[in-house]
Amino acid sequence: MTGSTRSKKSSAETDQPPSFEAQLAELESLVEALESGDLELAESLDRFKHGVELSRSCRAMLDAAQQQVDALLDEDALNPNDSNADPEAGSDET
Repeated sequence: MTGSTRSKKSSAETDQPPSFEAQLAELESLVEALESGDLELAESLDRFKHGVELSRSCRAMLDAAQQQVDALLDEDALNPNDSNADPEAGSDET
C-alpha cells in the first residue's frame, strides 16, 4: 500500500481537474505522437480515445468560459451606468 501512495499526487493536486492549458498541452502531445506514425495500432487507438476525451473536456471548459463572458457582457448591457464603465464616457468637456 505504501508503494501506491508514493506514486499518487498530493491531495491538493487531485482535488481539482487539470487546467485547460494542461489538457491542451497533453492533447497537442498526443496529436504529435499519432502523427509520427511510430505507434502500434492498439496504442494509437488508445491515445486517440484519450485525445477525444481531452478535446471534449477542453470544449466544455471553453463553453463554460464563454457563458461567463456572455453573462458579464449582459450585466454590462443592463447596467450602463456601472462604475466599471468607460470613465471618459460620462465626462463633461466644456
